Amino acid sequence: MQQIWDDFTEFLGPLLPLVEVVAILAGAWVLNRILKVVIRRSVDRIVHNVKRKRGVDDTQMLALRSPLESVRTVQRTRTIGQVLTNVASVTLFIIAVLWSVAVINPNFLASLTLLSAAIGAGLGFGAQKIVGDVLNGTFMVIEDQLGVGDEVDMEYATGIVEAVGVRVTQVRDVHGQLWYIRNGEIQRVGNNSQGWNRAIIDLAIPYTVDRDHAKRVMLEAARGLADDPGWMEKVLEEPTIWGLQTLSAEAVIVRLVVKTMPGERWSVERELRARIQDAFKADAISLPPMNTVVFNGPNGMRLTKGEGVADRQSQQRLADEGGAEA
Repeated sequence: MQQIWDDFTEFLGPLLPLVEVVAILAGAWVLNRILKVVIRRSVDRIVHNVKRKRGVDDTQMLALRSPLESVRTVQRTRTIGQVLTNVASVTLFIIAVLWSVAVINPNFLASLTLLSAAIGAGLGFGAQKIVGDVLNGTFMVIEDQLGVGDEVDMEYATGIVEAVGVRVTQVRDVHGQLWYIRNGEIQRVGNNSQGWNRAIIDLAIPYTVDRDHAKRVMLEAARGLADDPGWMEKVLEEPTIWGLQTLSAEAVIVRLVVKTMPGERWSVERELRARIQDAFKADAISLPPMNTVVFNGPNGMRLTKGEGVADRQSQQRLADEGGAEA
C-alpha cells in the first residue's frame, strides 16, 4: 500500500503542490458553507423560540404584540448572525491563502516574521481605515446601536437597515436607493426602532377660530384614532395637546403629540392629519394659507407666514439683493 502511494506521489511530481492548494481551497469553501449553515440555523432557532414564546408566526406580528425586548432580541440575533458569517468567511479566506502560499513556497512562513514589520506599516498607513471600519461595526452590534430591520438616521443616509457587515452597513432609503456606508464613517446613529416614537402634529389655527374649540376637535380626532381597533396597537399613550408652540401674524401654532410604537410614527402622523382635516371640515374650521414654514431646532415649527406676507418678504428680499449688486 505504501508503495502504491509513493508511486502515485512520484507520478504527480510537480503537480502535487497544486493539488494540495486545490484541496486547501476546497476544504476552506466546504468549511465556510458548513459554518454558514450552522450560524443560520442557530439564528433561526433563537428567532423561532422567541416567536413561539410570544405566540406569533412572523416578525411583524411580534413587533405589534410582544414586548420591545423580544423584538430587539430577534433583530440583534439576525444582525450578529450576519456579522459572524462575514467574520468566518474572511478568516477562512485569510487562512486558506496563507496556507496555500506556504505550500507553494515552504520558506514563506519562516520569512513571514521578516515581513511582519512591512505588514504592520501597511496596516498603519493603508489599512487603518479598514481596521477602524471593522472595530466600529463590531461595537455598534455589541452595543445594540442598530440591527437589521431598524429605521435609522446615519447622517449620510436615512432608511431601513438591510445588512450589517464587517466593514459596511447597507441602508435602503424611502426612494428605494441602497446606501453602502463604511462603519468607520458612522459618527452617530438615530434609531427610530428602539423604545418608542412620538407623532407630532403642529397645526396653525387662525385668530378668527376659537382656539380652545379647535384644540378639542384635534384631541377628539386623535382619541378616535387611539380607540380604533386598527390603530390602537400602535398607540402607547393617550393623545395630548402640548399647547401653543409659537405665534405669528396670521395664526397660532398648536401642537398635538401621540406616543407610538417604534417605527410607527410616520403612519400615525399621516392618519392623524387626515382625521383632523376631516374633523375641521365637518366643524367648518378653516386653516390659513401656508406658503412658508420655518423649522428651528428640536421644537419644530418656529414661524408660519401667510401668502401675502410671504410674497411681500420675497419681493423685499429681491429688492435688497438688487440694491446690493448695484
